[in-house]
Amino acid sequence: MVLSVYVDLALGLVISFLLLSLLVSGLNEAFVRLLSIRSKFLWAYLRDTMDGVDAKGRSWLPATVREVFTALPFARDPRPAHSDQPAPVEAEVPAHEDKAEDAMTNLLYQRVREIDHPKTGRTSIANLPPGRFAGAVMEMAAGEDGGVEALLEKLKAMKSPLYGHLKGAWEGAQRDLDRFRQGVETWFDGEMQRLSMLYKRYVKWVVAVLGLFVTLLFTMDGLEYGKTLLLDNAFRASVTAVAGSGSDAYDELKERCEQTDPVACMTDTLSQPALVKMFDHALVSVTIPAGGDPSVHWNGGVWWSRITTLSHWPGYLLTYVALLFGAPFWWDLFRRITGIKSRR
Repeated sequence: MVLSVYVDLALGLVISFLLLSLLVSGLNEAFVRLLSIRSKFLWAYLRDTMDGVDAKGRSWLPATVREVFTALPFARDPRPAHSDQPAPVEAEVPAHEDKAEDAMTNLLYQRVREIDHPKTGRTSIANLPPGRFAGAVMEMAAGEDGGVEALLEKLKAMKSPLYGHLKGAWEGAQRDLDRFRQGVETWFDGEMQRLSMLYKRYVKWVVAVLGLFVTLLFTMDGLEYGKTLLLDNAFRASVTAVAGSGSDAYDELKERCEQTDPVACMTDTLSQPALVKMFDHALVSVTIPAGGDPSVHWNGGVWWSRITTLSHWPGYLLTYVALLFGAPFWWDLFRRITGIKSRR
């Protein structure tokens, strides 16, 4: 019996942290999509790799967290202008480069823009498959009279950072075109994995800020919530019922409602389960009655009182740390507790 109580307690906390983590993930995704961070991050890397620093000697790829979320989204957009035209018949690499033109980046975009769609006048491409990049390089080489050797000479004259990477792949392939293409594809795949890790490292800061925002917005005191689940049997039963723990989860609800109208009591209790009650102290709460229209309530006074009460802050800290683990962690823990099997 005691074990069942603590299992229900763990289940209730896991579900609440899972829901809040999903909210943080959704806000993060909305933020990233709104500012096109993924696409800008990719093209900042491509500009640095294809053309090097800009006309002022600055790297396109941000070096600090501040640049990721200030300079990259608002100051300098590294993405090429969108074009709905098909790729030119031949990919002609210029003999020299004006830093203001970023010729190699625009040339690469010409070879891959058939998979593009417009977004604020710029390309929306946020993922470039390694095979597609290697194919674009081969198309550039095919447009030169001397093939790969001529392409490398032009890249060297342009002082493109891409020269060193392709030169190493060419020498490693012993000047075999098939092996060269495979080498370029393998190299670019490794670069995309490295870039993805760098991107996730920066995005973690966004998740950290959003986690704090969500915790304080809902004034979600994890310790208070856990105490409520532990002491209020009907309250705990309502959340375990949501998790599909079976008909036994309603025993406490029946006991609680036996002295009143059972239908009304059960309806009221189950319409306010722990999954909903944890949002009751948010700055704005929504009530969805059994009949009638939903209503929105402003809880500014209650919210400010909870924020300024120091005894709640250990619980806020617990919730905040829990949200940093992310939704996948809590979903996996939820599956382990409930025995739900993952699909394969």
